Parts: sequence; structure tokens; C-alpha cells
Amino acid sequence: MNLLALTGFWLENSAPARIIESLLLTAEQDAVSTVSVVFMVSVAVLALIAPVQRAKIRSALMLFATAICLLIATAVAAGAGLTTGSKVIHALALLCGGFAMVKLASIFFFDVMLQVARLQPPQVLRDLMVAIGYMAVGLWLIARSGVTLSGIVTTSALLTAVVAFSLQDSLGNMLGGLVLQAESTVHVGDWIKVDQTNGRVTEVTWRHVAVETRNWETIIIPNSQLMRGEIVIMGKRSGQPLQMRRWVYFNVDFRVPPTDVIRVVTDALVSEPIEGGATDPPPNVILYGLEDSYCHYAARYWLVDIPKDDPTDSLVRTRIFFALQRAGISLSVPALTAFVVAQDQERKRLHHEHEIQTRLGALDLARVELFQQVTEEERVKLAEHLRYAPFSKGEVMTRQGAEAHWLYILTKGSAEVLLTVEGGERRRVAVLHAGDFFGEGSLLTGEPRSATVKALEDSECYRLDRQAFNEIIQARPEMAQHFSEVLARRKVELEAVRQDMDAAARAKMMAQHQRSIFDSIYKMFGLTTK
Repeated sequence: MNLLALTGFWLENSAPARIIESLLLTAEQDAVSTVSVVFMVSVAVLALIAPVQRAKIRSALMLFATAICLLIATAVAAGAGLTTGSKVIHALALLCGGFAMVKLASIFFFDVMLQVARLQPPQVLRDLMVAIGYMAVGLWLIARSGVTLSGIVTTSALLTAVVAFSLQDSLGNMLGGLVLQAESTVHVGDWIKVDQTNGRVTEVTWRHVAVETRNWETIIIPNSQLMRGEIVIMGKRSGQPLQMRRWVYFNVDFRVPPTDVIRVVTDALVSEPIEGGATDPPPNVILYGLEDSYCHYAARYWLVDIPKDDPTDSLVRTRIFFALQRAGISLSVPALTAFVVAQDQERKRLHHEHEIQTRLGALDLARVELFQQVTEEERVKLAEHLRYAPFSKGEVMTRQGAEAHWLYILTKGSAEVLLTVEGGERRRVAVLHAGDFFGEGSLLTGEPRSATVKALEDSECYRLDRQAFNEIIQARPEMAQHFSEVLARRKVELEAVRQDMDAAARAKMMAQHQRSIFDSIYKMFGLTTK
């Protein structure tokens, strides 16, 4: 017998020959080759058209590779005469292969087809469909093995009841997650409040909802708890932008008329948009309650940047504080606080003189261009009219087009001068620092404010009313000439920046403006002779 014949005899009768024959029969029976080719082509196509899903594709590929390995193990077991073992391994191979195909089909349907259709189904729906697919594979294997499904259902009723009772919490969480996502009750990104928990939803799963709080905490809330309790979705209203109303409370002495408090604080809140707050609806102030020795007020505004509730509340309180200070309104003190001060005429006089000297010390009027020709006696009279006016960063000090009531002298901080042009655009034309003044033109001529002045930082000002100028101009009408020159020069400087004027054009405009302003001052203060 030659070598070729011996080799043929060994292959026909040895164990490896039987293994190979069994493997070929199994592959032929289950069409492994065809399924493998289709599966691998599908994997390649999905990897190209959905690269962001490659992690999921790899997991499906691993399941399928496991199924192939189990098929090989089935052939080995069958070749070794292990009939029962080969059947078990074969069933596991079919289970892994079926799961791999279900997973790959879910990627194709949810991550490709629905993405093309611009549909974004809830994650729970996807999990449910995949679970149904896995169950279908399992039922197919049971039916393939010859087991009657009706018999399983009939004989396992008691077992099912026991399992359902023991897993009622888990089932409640699963059903709750399904309802939450199917009804689109809570979405990832929503800000919710559940009992004492307040934060942003980061994940909605079968079992729980994950909420991140402002304190950098992640709280896991079971879905069954959400379904039983009350969920507050903050800032969400049908057909409206995302914003929520905030309440900021403060107290003022009951001797101050509520109308004055409401007017002063409301003006401060609406004069310039609050960073993080909405302009529509605008902020408002209400008298919230009457107590024994004070009135309880509430400033209400709409917050658009929900994570920044406390910082924005702080900005609102700061505006309220500065606005009340400018108006000479003090916040309330406890009712039991008693101030005992001996007041007589001499003490009042000394206190008044000290106050005037303090104002003159804080504000050197001689350095302010507008008051350089004012006498020392007149400066003292002006100091009596000075009123302390602090502003917080971002507040509007004067607004373009508004009626003028005050002239402001900046003593601390800085401010920008903004000009609103056609189309509503604001342009910065100047920056003011300590020692600068603004608002004089409107105050002396009666014209509306020509520009908006906004605080660039927490700033302090003193302001003068028209009565202070009236006393000086009535006593010395020639001061109208000095005031008109200063006002005309500042106005021409502003126009020169905007129009890029040469020296001749400036001189011509200076003469025109000075005469016009001079006439306006005479008319404003009722002077009859020039």
C-alpha cells in the first residue's frame, strides 16, 4: 500500500476526519458560510456609514465571533461522541449568533435609518425593542428544541407570580422608565425638583433618573419614586422660552412710602438688563407684607440661566442696595434697636458743617472744569446740594433720550459713554474716570440726555440738582457764559470724534453751539437780560 493510499485510509477512519465531516455537516445545515458573509459585509458597511457607533458594532462582532467558536466546539464535541454536550454548545452558538444579529439590526435601524429620518426615539424604546429581539431568539431556540410553549406557560404560573412579587420594585422602575420616556415627561438637560433634590437631568434609564446638583453631586432617583411623587420641571412652560421667576426679598422702614420704594427699585432693575435675567417679562417690585416696624417687599425677575440662580439673585440684591442708597432710603433695622442721640442746635450746626467739609473733601470742585470759575462761597453752597449716588457694575447712570434731573460727578470707579445710533446699535464714544462729570448739558439746557452712561465697575458719584445752578446763575448771570463755553466745547469734541472734523470746522461749530447753549441756559433759568 503506497503512501497516498495510507493517507486516504487514515483520513477516512481517524477522529480528525470525523470532526471535519461533522463540522462540514453543521456548517451546511445552519448555512454558516452564508450568514457569516452577510454579517461581515453588514459590519463593514455600518463601520463606514456610522463610525460613531463602532464600539457597538465591535460588541456585535464579538458576539458573532463567539458563536463561530462555539460552532467549532460543537463539531469537536460531536466528533468526540459527546452528543448531549454538542447539542448544548450548538444551542449556545445559535443564541450568541442570534443576539449578535439582533444587536447589529438595532444599530442599523436606530443609528442609521432613524438618524436619516431625523427621529430620536427614547433610549428606553430602543432597549425594549432589543430585549424583545433577544426574547424572540430565545423562544425560537426553545421551539426548535421541540418544547411546547403553552406547556411552559401553564406549568410556570406559580413561579412567575413568585418572581414578579420578588422583583416588583425592579419592575416598577422599569415600567416607570418606559412611561417617562414614552410620554416625554423628563428629558436629559431638564432642570427638575423632586422633594429636596434640585438639579439637571443627565440620564434617564430603565431603572433610574440621574440628577446633577449645583453642589457637584449626582443623585440617583428610582423611576418608581418619580412616578409616585411630584416632579417640578423648572423654567419650562408650553410655548414659552426657558426661564423661571425668582423672588428677592428686602425690608424697608414703614415710614418710607411704598410707592417711592417700588418706583426706585423698579427703575434700577429695568434700566439695564440683568446678566442672566430676561427682559420679557420685565422685573417688577411688589409690597409683599406689612410687619410691625417695616414693610416687606419682593423684587421679582425671570431667570434664563437657571444654573446661576444664586449669583443672579446677588446681582439683583446689589442693585436694590445701591438704588436705595441713591434715593436716601435705608433698609429696615430691628424694631427693638434704640438710638439715643442728644440733638441740640449747636450739635446740628456742627454736624452740618462736618457733612459739608466731608463732601468738599471727597469732591474737589475746583478741579472740575465746569466749576473752575465758581467762588469758594459758591462751592460751599453747591456742596449743600450734593447727594451721594453709588452705582453697581453694569448699572445705567443716565440713559440717552431721558429727561435730565441731575448732573453727576464721578469720584470713584469708571463708566463708559454709549451712543445709540440707527438700528439700535450702541457705540462707545468715551470712558469716564474719577474727576469727570456728565449730564450737565441736559440739566442746564433742558434737552434730553444725549448719550447713555453705564458703570464699568462699582462706582461712586455725587449729583447736583438744577436748583444748585439756579442759585449761582441768578446771583451771577455772567456764569451762563462760562457754562455755555464748557458745554459747547464738550459737545464739539464729541461731534469731532464722530465726524472726523478739522480745526476750522470745529471752530465754526463751537461758535454755533455756544450761542445756542447760551440761549437755552437763559431760557431754562428764566433770565431776561443778556
